[in-house]
Amino acid sequence: MMRLFRSVRVAIATAAIAVLLWPLPALPEIPQIAARQHVEKKNFTDAEIIEGFFKTTFGAEFQLAGRVDRIRKYVTPVRVFAEGKRADRKAQLAKVVADIGSRVQHLDIAMAKNREDSTITVQMVRDHDLFSTIAKSYGNERAREIKSSLDPQCLSGFRKNERYEITHSDVILTVDNGDFVFLDCAYEELLQSLGPINDTSSVPWTMFNDKVSMGYFDVYDQYILNLLYDPRIKPGMTVEEVKAVLPEVLADVRAWVRKVNKLSE
Repeated sequence: MMRLFRSVRVAIATAAIAVLLWPLPALPEIPQIAARQHVEKKNFTDAEIIEGFFKTTFGAEFQLAGRVDRIRKYVTPVRVFAEGKRADRKAQLAKVVADIGSRVQHLDIAMAKNREDSTITVQMVRDHDLFSTIAKSYGNERAREIKSSLDPQCLSGFRKNERYEITHSDVILTVDNGDFVFLDCAYEELLQSLGPINDTSSVPWTMFNDKVSMGYFDVYDQYILNLLYDPRIKPGMTVEEVKAVLPEVLADVRAWVRKVNKLSE
């Protein structure tokens, strides 16, 4: 399956740039999403979940400052502010944010009324304005590097402090490539701006794989985000430190994901 667009994640010093209540009522009305939900794999072994967690939460896809093999996440409430003229896209984004909030147990995420109160800023632009928006945000030289290496159609990134706590994220989405691409980008970029910023080509069930397009918050990625935002997984943890607490965390996460998705044992 070929992706309809390409996103990007970039780690730079203290910054990382990512160049993706109940299910959204509108999702089944989009044929591409309904088809994927119909065949979605929902049962995973511990090893399969752990593999995806480590491969997406450590490192970053596009390296400019070396690997960062530490957990990065928010420790404060996350508030999302949308900039742009498309009221319909803003409404879709609000539903995406609500859906994420309802499925990640220990994440406090909601829309913000103004930019000043936000921890994630989402710029919604036309496709032909994407490159100029990236250049304005990150500089011409870095924008050319991103374009030549990855040629993205959506972008997200975050800044972190010395304790590896994410302090702010920026997301750029295009609004004129159809509902499926918009939702696919919105979910992937919002979720990656929360911490799991590394793409992997070896895990076939995650939207953080350039060959996978979802358009909704799938069960496998719910496992990844719920593991990351469990209070026992702390910013700055190394792989070995995470491994020490992961068995008990995973047991609790399994119970939560089964509950919110009404999965059988």
